[in-house]
Amino acid sequence: MIVFMELNLYFFPLCGTEMVIPPPVRPPRILKFLKPYVLKMHFTNKYVSAQVIHSPTATVASAASSQEKALRSSMESTRDVAAAAKIGKILAERLLLKEIPAVSVSLKREQKYHGKVKAVIDSLTEAGVKLL
Repeated sequence: MIVFMELNLYFFPLCGTEMVIPPPVRPPRILKFLKPYVLKMHFTNKYVSAQVIHSPTATVASAASSQEKALRSSMESTRDVAAAAKIGKILAERLLLKEIPAVSVSLKREQKYHGKVKAVIDSLTEAGVKLL
């Protein structure tokens, strides 16, 4: 049995500047309620990472992680609260360079404002990024 697959043009960009997967199509009535920039954090047993997502286009505006080679050498540990605070500070610097003054925080259900989460958010606010 031969199965023919339909070619989807979204996965084959025509030039290097186009997106591989287009942003989700959202009705205008929903767009006005979306926060423009959302902070999402991910913690593993080895690393800390945080990224800010531009909601209307569903793209990553800025990101920082303790997996980055340049940061690993300057950190004592890549997974503790001090590493989370440093990631928050670096992310804040990158956001201010891109002229993003404020973000909203998206916590997962099991995340509480304590420990590493608190360290990332506090270092963001200390560096000058406002929370919505």
